Amino acid sequence: MIRFLKRVGRFLLKLVLGFFALSILSVFLFKFVPVPVTPLMLIRTFEQATDEKQSIKLSKDWVPASEISKHAFQAVYAAEDQNFLEHHGFDWKAMEKAWEQNKKGKRIKGASTISQQTAKNVFLWPARTYLRKGLEAYFTVLIELIWGKERTLEVYLNVIEMGPGIYGIEAAAQTYYGKPASELNRAEAAMIAAILPNPRKWSPKNPTNYLKSRQSWILKQMGNLNQLPVGK
Repeated sequence: MIRFLKRVGRFLLKLVLGFFALSILSVFLFKFVPVPVTPLMLIRTFEQATDEKQSIKLSKDWVPASEISKHAFQAVYAAEDQNFLEHHGFDWKAMEKAWEQNKKGKRIKGASTISQQTAKNVFLWPARTYLRKGLEAYFTVLIELIWGKERTLEVYLNVIEMGPGIYGIEAAAQTYYGKPASELNRAEAAMIAAILPNPRKWSPKNPTNYLKSRQSWILKQMGNLNQLPVGK
């Protein structure tokens, strides 16, 4: 029995060490190499394939930061994480506020930072479990340490879901405005950022009054925040 337990212990130790080695290597690799596909892309494609009412669509086209409009960076910065440049992956004040509001039963915007969203999209699945949240925190620390802010933004804008079967700012720009991401203007970038809380429901092609008001708010915030030193 003792020998069996030792074998199990050695196996589990190897498993844990292998996970850490593979995860660190993956994060280091994606600092330089475009992310080819994400778990969410695969999950959505499988959902489409098993739903007779849907056609399979996977539109994505990786572009470097130098080929993305500076307005796109500024828009997601304003809409999703205005403390992005100040925090180290986690916005503790926003998380505390979200926790307090949640205890009061109020519906609020999530407190996930761009770093956390990037970690989840690139390496994990979209389930709300303690395991996934724990792994998200681990990968968030890794990308903050290894990637830095500019690379995190670049990856975020290239992998985030921006519509049914649409991933990344280049595919979104081509789909919604018929132009490359490098040519997006402030209003277009703000509208794309406006749909991010629910990209499968909202579309820049048919903006609701709520989306238009959210776009206006994002445009105002873009002007109030310092300009990010990234983008075309």
